[in-house]
Amino acid sequence: MLERVFSLKAHGSTAAREVIAGLTTFAAMAYILAVNPLILSQTGIDKGALVTATAIASAVMTIVMAFATNYPIALAPGMGLNAFFTYTICLAKGIPWQAALGFVFYSGLIFLALTVSRLRQRIVEAIPFELKLAITSGIGFFIALIGLENGGLIVLNLAVVPKNGALVVEASPYLTLGDLGTAAPWLVIIGIILTGILVARRLPGAIVLVILLVTVAGLFIPAADGSGMITKPPGAIFNLPSSLAPSFLKLDLVYFWQHLLTALPLVVSILFVDLFDNMGTLIGVSKRAGLLDEHGNLPKVGRAFMADACAAMFGSTLGTSTVTSYIESAAGVEAGGRTGLTSIVTAICFLLALFLTPLILIIPAVATAPALVVVGAFMMQGLAELDLRDFSKAAPAFMTIVMMPFAFSISEGIAFGILTYVGIKLGTGKGKEVGVLTYILAVLFLLYFLFEH
Repeated sequence: MLERVFSLKAHGSTAAREVIAGLTTFAAMAYILAVNPLILSQTGIDKGALVTATAIASAVMTIVMAFATNYPIALAPGMGLNAFFTYTICLAKGIPWQAALGFVFYSGLIFLALTVSRLRQRIVEAIPFELKLAITSGIGFFIALIGLENGGLIVLNLAVVPKNGALVVEASPYLTLGDLGTAAPWLVIIGIILTGILVARRLPGAIVLVILLVTVAGLFIPAADGSGMITKPPGAIFNLPSSLAPSFLKLDLVYFWQHLLTALPLVVSILFVDLFDNMGTLIGVSKRAGLLDEHGNLPKVGRAFMADACAAMFGSTLGTSTVTSYIESAAGVEAGGRTGLTSIVTAICFLLALFLTPLILIIPAVATAPALVVVGAFMMQGLAELDLRDFSKAAPAFMTIVMMPFAFSISEGIAFGILTYVGIKLGTGKGKEVGVLTYILAVLFLLYFLFEH
């Protein structure tokens, strides 16, 4: 049955490999079960309901993606989008969370319209091949940086500066090494090396094995802040899911029309970030999985976009911010995942997490950090196909790659890459080589930077 549904042999995979890949993807993104409720609960949404909504939305829409596309891509409430929901829409603008959920629903509805009209697919095809290679590599840098920061190996540099006659500790705009006098960064370093060794030896499940080993090791190593051990022992193994009632179908669809001038720019911002974050994720993960065709385009991209558009609307009805494709899916791809069976396993883990939340949440950030760094290294391999001797191709690719981690945004990395690409083509008298839609994207990105930042 699995062979008939997922075509495992045709994709050069096996059921065992797909199961390991699904577990790896879940281990890499399980943090969302804790982080998403932590962020969104500041708006007034019930935290228990958020845990349940996060798990159910992730599981259901990951299953939809699996059967719609047969791709190893998992979905969950997007990081960055949940922060925008909380800190910009609700706290800074004073908009009720019910109305903000309505904004998410409308952004998904517009997404759906763009998908049905095939405009989203045309946008993907308008991105030059060299930028698609750069997007994959840039995402590699981006998720490696997330892993290094989560594990404490890289931290924001703190500087002591004089202020009002006193010395004050302030964060500088630079990153630096973490405190190597503590255990956590060393666990990350050892984890990276160990993962590298096991991957080089082609050990099945190497990434998830190291996650488990570091988690167990953390039970016996004190945390630097004196809060106990790095891995906190669970208070229980099983728990019953919290009720969805406080957030289910509580979205306000009327507020948008009553405050159109205020609401429309916020909905467009959600749409813009989700569109290009999702596009970058699909291109990056699909490239590593070998799913792109000879032109660098993704077959079934329309179905993938359709699932993503429905995910935003479905998540808002449960009471969470935009649900979107997750870049941590790349961890499962590197573990051998090639089909939707990987996603099904990840979805099952999210459903089990409803009852095993205390056990799932003991996985510390230092345990998943090596996985993200190693996956980042894998995703750099796409640069081997890029002709770096042609500066008109190298410069836009470089801007795409460096701006993703530096701006901490996939969408803004894509924006700078396209702006650089169009600018160089125009400046070198090759403007006719640029498609009309690519010019439109460049103008939209320019307007976005001018008026949204």
